[in-house]
Amino acid sequence: MSQQHMDDASQPMLSVCHREYNGIATDIRLLGPAKLDSPLPFRAWADDRRIPIYVDRELCDDFDDPVCLCFEAAGPRRKLYFDPRRAKCAIVTCGGLCPGLNDVIRSIVLEAYHAYDVPSVLGIRYGLEGFISRYGHTVAELTPQRVSDIHRFGGTILGTSRGPQSPEEIVDMLERNNVNILFVIGGDGSMKAAQAIATEVSSRGLKLAVIGIPKTIDNDINFIAQSFGFETAVSKATEAIQCAHTEACGVHNGVGLVKLMGRESGFIAARAALALKEVNFVLVPEAPFRLEGQGGLLPALEQRLAARHHAVIVVAEGAGQHLLDQRGETDISGNPVLGDIATLLQQEIRRYLGERGVPHTLKFIDPSYIIRSVPATPNDKVYCGFLGQYAVHAAMAGRTEMVVGRLQDKFVHLPLPLVTAKRRKLNIASDLWRAVLESTGQGMLAGMLPSEQA
Repeated sequence: MSQQHMDDASQPMLSVCHREYNGIATDIRLLGPAKLDSPLPFRAWADDRRIPIYVDRELCDDFDDPVCLCFEAAGPRRKLYFDPRRAKCAIVTCGGLCPGLNDVIRSIVLEAYHAYDVPSVLGIRYGLEGFISRYGHTVAELTPQRVSDIHRFGGTILGTSRGPQSPEEIVDMLERNNVNILFVIGGDGSMKAAQAIATEVSSRGLKLAVIGIPKTIDNDINFIAQSFGFETAVSKATEAIQCAHTEACGVHNGVGLVKLMGRESGFIAARAALALKEVNFVLVPEAPFRLEGQGGLLPALEQRLAARHHAVIVVAEGAGQHLLDQRGETDISGNPVLGDIATLLQQEIRRYLGERGVPHTLKFIDPSYIIRSVPATPNDKVYCGFLGQYAVHAAMAGRTEMVVGRLQDKFVHLPLPLVTAKRRKLNIASDLWRAVLESTGQGMLAGMLPSEQA
């Protein structure tokens, strides 16, 4: 048997490649027929190529068994919809900071100017507020010279903000400035805003492309296997965990507690714990734990200290909310206001061990803002570069209401309704979570196994 046949035989035998998921088509909306020749020299043209992706519960917890979905391939097209010499682009960054934002901005600007000779790229200042005149934010003209070295720094040169703004006013501003293409870089809420903008654009019959570039440090955007900046976040998180481990080992019965980002998903906590394998307990929003009683965290911690005299606990910020008072408040972005799980854990650990006469030293580390604000790692920079380039290719060919994503090392176009359908969460029936349980040995804790949540 040839190597090719052997490789084919190892693939899942799925007879149908679907172009729909839960009633949402994977096809991408076009502004119109693309009739203009691309100015690019010969490339591996994507054109109408579609890529089959085997989707399972590692990517989306809706799937128990693998399902094959077909997505439009990202990349340059032979024919363009927009005339590059007359096109005008705008870029906006929304939500919290994330490593790689400047890299994506730079990639878009350089691709638009150098590959397509686009005459103007506008930078919208301070998120969606920048579209609204009453805030008084100025618009920045982004040129290759302006963005030449921004990839060396964290944050975003455009600034950002949270909270919704009127789609009607946003589109008014885009019309006044004769913008043809809008790139929205942001998380789940920003992608929903991009969808609202695209809907308003469509209702007015405008030929304006809206392209999303998904950004979330929590890695919680639906159908995005790994968002840019996530690798950098995990890298910095491991440094904090290493420090916590050193502190814990430096004293008798030392406990290192590290709080990491993860409002609704525990991907950073899980990956960072696996990177070092020096974490004894990983607490994530998807696995509701208990403090005391059989399978409780505190008795398990007491046993750990008795056996090894040190312990490291990593907790995602959204973990254990069921143990805290729920006031039903929301922030400016509409997200639930989280209770302070780290403070609760510190109080309960000290109380529980103190009542049992267990001497201990507890050190707490919260590296959240350091993680958000650092420059991207080299691998993330490469990823950001591809995202920016593919976003420009898609826009120039007349695609709209879509995001650029990477699935199984293939860059594809994903419709906005697909990525905004829900937030991605860590599936505790996945191989990733199984590896965490094996690494930490915390499988005896209540709430850690899928069978306990049935």
